[in-house]
Amino acid sequence: MLKTRVITAVAALVVVGIVLFAIPPLYAEFIIGLLILAGAWEWSALIDSKKTVLRVAYTAIVAACLVAAHAASADQAKLIFEIACLWWFLAFLWALRFPTPIPAALRWICGVLVLVPLFVALLTLLRLGVDYLIFVLLIVWFADGGAYFAGKAFGRVKLAPEISPGKTWEGVVGGLVLVALLATVAGAWRGLDIAILVPFCLAVAAISIVGDLTVSMFKRTAGVKDSGAMFPGHGGVLDRVDSVAAASPLFALGLKVLGIA
Repeated sequence: MLKTRVITAVAALVVVGIVLFAIPPLYAEFIIGLLILAGAWEWSALIDSKKTVLRVAYTAIVAACLVAAHAASADQAKLIFEIACLWWFLAFLWALRFPTPIPAALRWICGVLVLVPLFVALLTLLRLGVDYLIFVLLIVWFADGGAYFAGKAFGRVKLAPEISPGKTWEGVVGGLVLVALLATVAGAWRGLDIAILVPFCLAVAAISIVGDLTVSMFKRTAGVKDSGAMFPGHGGVLDRVDSVAAASPLFALGLKVLGIA
């Protein structure tokens, strides 16, 4: 299992490198869109996995939203990010009260709130510069990796046992410490104000955890462990982008508001 996970992770990193550095930006945006649509197809199974017509219709609706969002102006993108941040804050409060029933109609809406802002954020960061996109991915990976190893070594107090029994508060602290170190190094390297950059990156890391828990909450409601099987050993698209879906809109919004970009 570990070997499969490592091979898949390396292959995924190679593909990400090709998409970001070796092909024209327009094609990269198209590939990102396809990835989001794969996530929409997986999300439709969290609504009703047995109704193919419903799943196709939901994926088509998300596709139409992505086409409209692709042409969003800077002000419209900012509004989308603000709505996304509000949604993730509400999702955090929701996770605190889980388990709660989630009606199908609400699952339709929440999938759009997860996927469309993610698409707009990834495109915005790609257009600003590949380094911004890589940096938000590093924040998420450092938060996740730090949480995993700190949780294994020191984990005692469960973070959200009803949603993700393996996550602990000690893991959260470990992930945030690693992200703080990343932000400090990045700030010193790029000549940025660490007093601004470190808290900002910690906020992005914290909301990435909310993204992970929120998608897990919907999977629990649907009675599935993984959203799909696109990435052997890792699950589906949603399993890989849940944290990024929450982190990237806040990151893209903060770059502008704080004057970092």
